[in-house]
Amino acid sequence: MTGVKETRHKMKSKKVFSDYVIIIAMVVIMTFVFVTTLYPFLNSLAISLNDADDTALGGITFFPRIFTLRNYQQIFNNPTIWMAYFITFARTIIGAAGGLLITGALAFGLSRKGLAGRKFYTFFCLIPMYFGGGLIPTYFLIKTLGLTNTFWVYIIPNLVNIWNMILMRSYFQSVPDALEESARIDGANYITIFFRIYWPVSTPIIATIALYFGVYHWNDWFMPNIYITNPDLKPMTSVLLSIVNEAAFAERMATMGLPTDLIAAASKGQKTNVRSVTMATMITSILPIVIIYPFLQKFFLKGIMIGSIKG
Repeated sequence: MTGVKETRHKMKSKKVFSDYVIIIAMVVIMTFVFVTTLYPFLNSLAISLNDADDTALGGITFFPRIFTLRNYQQIFNNPTIWMAYFITFARTIIGAAGGLLITGALAFGLSRKGLAGRKFYTFFCLIPMYFGGGLIPTYFLIKTLGLTNTFWVYIIPNLVNIWNMILMRSYFQSVPDALEESARIDGANYITIFFRIYWPVSTPIIATIALYFGVYHWNDWFMPNIYITNPDLKPMTSVLLSIVNEAAFAERMATMGLPTDLIAAASKGQKTNVRSVTMATMITSILPIVIIYPFLQKFFLKGIMIGSIKG
């Protein structure tokens, strides 16, 4: 009996030791991944908070050597930045709400089992996912519709996203039919069922799709550079791109092999330089998404799992 207990004790100790080895290995790996993932963000933040003359010397890593807020002061003193922020926020809010409503309505319709021609409509919607019309035909279509150089070019062409529709349709199909049947008995129509029954019980997938639409509208730079020439309608991404393009000259100087002291001398005495302002602009453009995402993360994960598995 004593020998059996000793054997069990040894097996238990060996198991605990192996668990510790696995835990330590996972911590080391995750720490490495975390540091390598977070480093570019911390480096950009450090440069954006560092003095311009000192930044030109290079060597900034995790922390600013000479702390300053002048880079952010220059950004927020620029009226173009404020207008770009307004366009970006307006586009993100209106685009996400409109896309969520229209895409959700399409998904709700295609989730109805009794819909005549349901398979044909679904197949018809899948075609644009694999075959696009091309850049030139799309440009002429947008121009013919009179959407170029208007705010609505950001909204109308992006009201429907087929992949998001498939996720929402799969989630709607997982809702018990008894809810809809009871509502139909009480005299509710499909509009009432959609907004009063399906919408409240679909919070995870709605939050997920809203995040998808919001991140797309916030980060998109392609459409404004193709369809918008009015500077008052440019979003933050376009302003950031123009700042990055201005930084190309400094990058060329560095690649020509000039010493860092000459590069620093070119901008010495200025309150800011292109690189520091570029990093400050980048931080201010991604900060809202970084702040919002943790609050939607639980809905995001749940919506992806249910929307992609069921249906």
